[in-house]
Amino acid sequence: MSDVVTLTVEGRVATMSLNRPDVLNTLNDEMAHALKAITTEVAADDAVRCLIVRGEGGHFMAGGDIAYFSECIKVPVAERHPEITKIIATIHEAIVNLREMPKPVVASVSGAVAGFGMSLMAACDLAVAADNTKFASAYCQLGVSPDGGGTFFLPRMVGDKRAREIMFLGERITAEEALAMELVNKVVSVGELAGVTGALAQRLANGPRDAIIGSKRLLNSSVNNTLGQQLLLEQQSFADCAMSADFEEGVRAFIEKRPADFS
Repeated sequence: MSDVVTLTVEGRVATMSLNRPDVLNTLNDEMAHALKAITTEVAADDAVRCLIVRGEGGHFMAGGDIAYFSECIKVPVAERHPEITKIIATIHEAIVNLREMPKPVVASVSGAVAGFGMSLMAACDLAVAADNTKFASAYCQLGVSPDGGGTFFLPRMVGDKRAREIMFLGERITAEEALAMELVNKVVSVGELAGVTGALAQRLANGPRDAIIGSKRLLNSSVNNTLGQQLLLEQQSFADCAMSADFEEGVRAFIEKRPADFS
């Protein structure tokens, strides 16, 4: 397997690392296919209960590889469209994998988070940022519109008007600004990032599995459902969770006034 994206597993927590630090982990064709392959693998691995997504070398991802784009503009226009379409379709499969996999995904970001890097972070369920992180959409500055689900996730995270401002202008956003607009869940120092993210992932991995999976599925489905449809899904999911050993343990722990020990 390619080493431009690596996967490590410790206990119930997997870590997917973007590994092109010499170019700020920018996306090229090889990385696109690696992201698709690894997210597919993690989604199917029942032993993994939580996934961390991070970048090597102090940066998360600075968008697309400018060297790749430079080669693209040398290709005749008629041939360019299918090539670009192909790579974007590949990364979009990875985005769907992250959003729909039956386990929580935590982004651990620092340094540059731009372009597809911002979309990738947004696709994760939670995000912890180092205080040195700088965010930027950056698409319009290259003369292209966003990909990676950015136009889907961003309005739902920060609101429509703010999303348009971020996308149209591409201005840099600091970590504290990102926290204030709910792009991320938490901001910590660079030195604390790995530890805080790891502790959060471990907490999720040791939590009630069916309840977390059910909550993620319900939140995802709420985007397109009516209230009636969503209430029915909640009813079904709650009843399914109530069949589990985790439900029995949760109730007993509450009655006995002790921390629950979920399986």
